[in-house]
Amino acid sequence: MGEFLAYRILEGKLTFERCPKRLKPRVKEILTELGYEHLAVVGE
Repeated sequence: MGEFLAYRILEGKLTFERCPKRLKPRVKEILTELGYEHLAVVGE
């Protein structure tokens, strides 16, 4: 599920802020691995 949400963020269809709290650590890890850690922020 984390991978799905990470790719939704990359496509611009979801923001990290709107991800479920339980999945945020995994989504952040995936985005960081892909070189998009700047998308794993809240409130910016």
